[in-house]
Amino acid sequence: MYEERKYRNLFKAANLEYFNVCVRETDLQIAAHSNLHDLALSLVRKYRLQLEVYIKLQPVFLTSLVPVSPLPGAPDIAISMCEAAKKAGVGPMAAVAGAISEAVGKELLKHSPEVIVENGGDIFIKTNSVRKIGIYAGLSPLSQKIAVEIEPGRTPVGICTSSGTVGHSLSFGKADAAVILARDAALADAAATALGNHVKCADDMERALEFAASIEGVEGALVIVGDRLAAWGDITLAKM
Repeated sequence: MYEERKYRNLFKAANLEYFNVCVRETDLQIAAHSNLHDLALSLVRKYRLQLEVYIKLQPVFLTSLVPVSPLPGAPDIAISMCEAAKKAGVGPMAAVAGAISEAVGKELLKHSPEVIVENGGDIFIKTNSVRKIGIYAGLSPLSQKIAVEIEPGRTPVGICTSSGTVGHSLSFGKADAAVILARDAALADAAATALGNHVKCADDMERALEFAASIEGVEGALVIVGDRLAAWGDITLAKM
C-alpha cells in the first residue's frame, strides 16, 4: 500500500524539477534539471531485477541481520550492499535504499549536472549550489527545524536517516533520527541503521556517535532523541 510521504513537500529546491518513481516497495522522489521519469523508472526496474534475481541465488542476503559475503558473480549493487553492511555490522538489506538511490542517481548524472534521489529518507545528492537537507524526526520538537547544509564540493554524497520512531524500517533503537553522511550512499544507509540500533535512550547518544565515528568511510553523524541533538564529524547544521 502506498504511504504518502508528506515531508517531501517541505523541502524542495526552486531551480530543480521534481518527479516521483514508484516500483513496488521502491518509492523515489528525484530532482534534476529536467523530468527524467521514464529513464529513472527503467533504472529502478533494472536494479530491482538484479537484486530479485540475486536473492533467489542467496536467500540469506534478504533476511540476514548480520553481514554476509557476496557470491561469485554477484551484481555490483549487491556487492556494494555487502561491503557497506560489513563495515557497519548489519545485514545487507540495511543498505538497499541508499544503494538504489546512488545507482539510479549516478546514471541520471549522465543526463543532468545536478541530481537528488531520495528514497525513504536515504539520499544521494550531486549539486552545484549549497543545499539544505531537512531532518524529519517524527514527534521530536526538533523535527523539520534542523537541516544538514551540503556544499557542492563535497558531492556526490550520501545522506541517510534511520529512525526507531518513524516509518516501517527495522530498527532496534529509539532514536527519532539517526543521520549519517558518507561518500557511499549504501554505506551511509547501513551505518545509519547501525547508529540508530545503538540508541535506546538519550543517554546513549554520545556512545552511539563514537561507534559511528569508528566506521570506515563515515564522514559525519547526527542523532536526535526527543528534544536532544548530538553530532560528530564533518557535518554542518543550519536552521530550516
